[in-house]
Amino acid sequence: MPRHHAVLLAALLVGACSKTSDSPSAAGAASDSAATAPNVASAAQAITAQGLLAHVKDLAADSMEGRGPGTPGEDKTVAYLTRQFQSLGLAPGNPDGTYVQNVDLVGYTSRPTASIAVAGKTMALRFPDDYVLNSRHDRPETRIDASDVVFVGYGVVAPEYGWDDYKDVDVRGKTIVMLVNDPAVPAPGAPLGDMERLDSTMFHGKAMTYYGRWTYKYEIATQKGAAAVLIVHETGPAGYPYEVVKGSYAAEQFDVPSPDAEKRVGAEGWITVDKARELFAAAGQNLDSLKAAATRKDFRPVALNAKATFDVKIAVRRVRSKNVVAKLEGTDRKDEYVIYTAHWDHLGRDTTAQGDQIFNGALDNATGTAGLLELAKAFKGLQPAPRRSILFVSVTGEEKGLLGAKYYATHPLYPLAKTAADINMDELNPWGRTRDMIVIGLGNSTLDDVLRRVLTADGRTITPDAEPQKGFYYRSDHFEFAKQGVPALYTEIGVDAVGQPAGTGLKRRQTFDETDYHKPSDDVKPGWDFAGAVDDLRALFRVGYLVAQQDAMPTWKPGTEFKAKRDSMMR
Repeated sequence: MPRHHAVLLAALLVGACSKTSDSPSAAGAASDSAATAPNVASAAQAITAQGLLAHVKDLAADSMEGRGPGTPGEDKTVAYLTRQFQSLGLAPGNPDGTYVQNVDLVGYTSRPTASIAVAGKTMALRFPDDYVLNSRHDRPETRIDASDVVFVGYGVVAPEYGWDDYKDVDVRGKTIVMLVNDPAVPAPGAPLGDMERLDSTMFHGKAMTYYGRWTYKYEIATQKGAAAVLIVHETGPAGYPYEVVKGSYAAEQFDVPSPDAEKRVGAEGWITVDKARELFAAAGQNLDSLKAAATRKDFRPVALNAKATFDVKIAVRRVRSKNVVAKLEGTDRKDEYVIYTAHWDHLGRDTTAQGDQIFNGALDNATGTAGLLELAKAFKGLQPAPRRSILFVSVTGEEKGLLGAKYYATHPLYPLAKTAADINMDELNPWGRTRDMIVIGLGNSTLDDVLRRVLTADGRTITPDAEPQKGFYYRSDHFEFAKQGVPALYTEIGVDAVGQPAGTGLKRRQTFDETDYHKPSDDVKPGWDFAGAVDDLRALFRVGYLVAQQDAMPTWKPGTEFKAKRDSMMR
């Protein structure tokens, strides 16, 4: 998974005062009682710590070679998951009668050169220290010669907020430079730049909307016909240091092939804030002043009196990977679906490394994949079967950019209008029980309300994401379903540890981030305690069961950026 930086201790303080759902209706309460019926409670008991640990050990074994897509480790992982689903007696999830969905991917390795002519001088840019750049055009080289450079603020067009950073300025064929994240609109009376006091009526205040995500920035640049786009990197608004961007772009990147690849913006990348300041100063502008101007609706693009030249050489290769899909057929609503997702892939092996070369990915995400298998076992033992069908989808390429989920969401095996929800798992709790579960994107959909009622019945609570401004909702597989309109639920490991001093849950997470995340040391640890993971999985089992039983499908809440897509789909 892309790192969701350790949840701040403030989460514990705001959890008790987080916004609550509407009171459940009588129908909702009746439906909730079904989740505690003897047959449901009995089926949930099939989810065990022993079962989880056994699967995690198998998936994170050295013999799996780090589960890299397009490697022998993928073949072994797919075979393992297929055997497990078969042994449970689940039907193949693909209508073609197989347990796999082939996922075609394109790998891009970029080696760009760049320069910007400004104020009579040529400013050189060093890859990847000053900037990173890629081209998703399916050709070995993309050249952009002497394109005008224009600053477009945050690069956002959001009609629902009356916001248009482009106004009537034509940026076709130009290099556009834009800021990361949403427009930081100050609250009434707050000074510019006060990130703690933002207007809650604009772009969800501190919480990031999809307009702030870098993928949107490239999409709008494509729509506007730009030749190239550079996002100014700043660690605070981005939520990660430049080294993360540098490491990603310097290595091979993957995407799902698109018939519209040639229509995409020719070159897309990032520039460091220091280099951006140098560029703006050379052009007679001040980046900080323009950033302040960009927080107002009346901002207009600013030409920088500079010309950018890029030569992006690309090595392209084709890879066929696989999603693994199993199905439990429902009863009277069997043509409607509840999907559980977890990514099986990790980082493979580094044959150039000294010592341990295998990225075992035990926590990330052998635990989530093991949880998917345990949920499948529980649902298979449920009698009678739920009304809606249940799909268990173990997706590929999450570490490459949510690609297996993106492929399913754009090439669905079953209609998305018939898909009630996606419930996603990315890392389960190996550190004992917690009183809470964290919900990333709390308040987006009615799925949160279902989970809240389930947890309340267990004497547990929901803790909201403490850093919504960093856009963690857009960084795991559920997002690709949400982007297509399907209501999605994404939970993370709680931090209020049972029987432990305050802050223990946070410290454990921080330790993992610092010592094991995306390292060969992410292996099964002695003393792991999956009691908390079992609690969380049994809660998610009941959430999925309730969604499968209720007449009405979950919905997005008003003001959520995915609601219009879903509403249109359902019409």
